[in-house]
Amino acid sequence: MRYIKGFYMSLGMFTGIPLPFHIWDNKLTSIMVASLPLIGAIIGLIWWAAALLLIIPSLPLMMVSAILTVVPFFVAGFIHLDGYMDTSDARLSYRSLDDKLRILKDPTVGAFSVVMLVILFFLQFAAVYSIVESGRHLALLIAICTVSRGCSAFSIFVLRHMPESNYTANLGRDIGFWHKVFIVIAIVGTAALSFLYSGFAGLAVVFAVVLGYVLSMRIVYKDFGGVSGDLLGYSLVISELCGLIALALLQGVTTWF
Repeated sequence: MRYIKGFYMSLGMFTGIPLPFHIWDNKLTSIMVASLPLIGAIIGLIWWAAALLLIIPSLPLMMVSAILTVVPFFVAGFIHLDGYMDTSDARLSYRSLDDKLRILKDPTVGAFSVVMLVILFFLQFAAVYSIVESGRHLALLIAICTVSRGCSAFSIFVLRHMPESNYTANLGRDIGFWHKVFIVIAIVGTAALSFLYSGFAGLAVVFAVVLGYVLSMRIVYKDFGGVSGDLLGYSLVISELCGLIALALLQGVTTWF
């Protein structure tokens, strides 16, 4: 029962899916975080289902691509996109650590966050357009969301939290060995299923997600000296973009995969 409650807490915390009621138990936060790959799978399933429903001859390709570009952000309740914008604003200020932390907490939308948001949507739209145009390997959208959130959960469990961030510190309490094992199994299992579904193309997409997450997290971890909710959202958004770009680039490859 506690695992179901932890999963339900995760669904309410990390998605914008309407729920009949909300629950919270501080003792279940580790289970809530460990459930993130499952939350990613749900978001990915919705994304994939939307793609299957919209990719029909009577609908304009560009309109379908635009809708599918924003679907994962809507389903996730924009929680990670907010972190991406805040972190971009702080990082690109090129100021002292104290000033970066102040900017990170500032609810005001800065110019750098707007610029980076525009770049994100341009790249994501272009990638989604290429994927929709080909219509191949669409189920890998599920893998992208699952692996990105698995990486995020693992970061909460193993990386040092920023002293200024009570959010991640609270989420990382009562960490158990099996929580970490479950996340690793979820990521490795997703990679295996992706390989069975589309061969080395599936592995390439999963690798791109992991690589994008690791590199982006390494940069912000070094800049801020730890992880916070905003930094996790930043790396998650970038990792999913990397997965989409990899999937888009692989659409034209028909002989190797």
